[in-house]
Amino acid sequence: MQRRPLLGFALILVTCVGCDHASKQAAVSLLADSGGLELAGGLVRFQLAANPGAFLSLGTGFSEGVRSFFLLGIVPLLIAFVCLAFARSAAVSRAQLAALAVLAGGGLGNWLDRVLHDGTVTDFVSIGIGSLRTGIFNVADLAVVAGVLGLLLASPRRDAPESPA
Repeated sequence: MQRRPLLGFALILVTCVGCDHASKQAAVSLLADSGGLELAGGLVRFQLAANPGAFLSLGTGFSEGVRSFFLLGIVPLLIAFVCLAFARSAAVSRAQLAALAVLAGGGLGNWLDRVLHDGTVTDFVSIGIGSLRTGIFNVADLAVVAGVLGLLLASPRRDAPESPA
């Protein structure tokens, strides 16, 4: 891989981790002594939650040992494997590399949070109307979703084979 794309990848990854970490620190600082904060008539709600599970609390019901094995052990290895596989590919586009860096940055942000906070991540925002709401999430979760969507959108389109007339 050439140096410039690698530098761009690293810059995007570090920026994602930094933004995630800063937003979690701000959320803890601003929301620790409150019951939460609502904006836009409750459309956006900020409230602190320590999430021991994965995205939207998936895996919360697993034992601590199983959660730790997957979220502290397997997930970072998977992220590293995918990054290396893409980085070694000659056919990877800059858009795919950027999307992968965003995805990896989100994964690394949550992994670091989990390492620093006894296996939990700091979640603090939800969106919705009335009782119809998303789960509580954070900036790293948004980065992971944006990275996956970016990879899907940047993937080369394969035309369906023409059917014989």
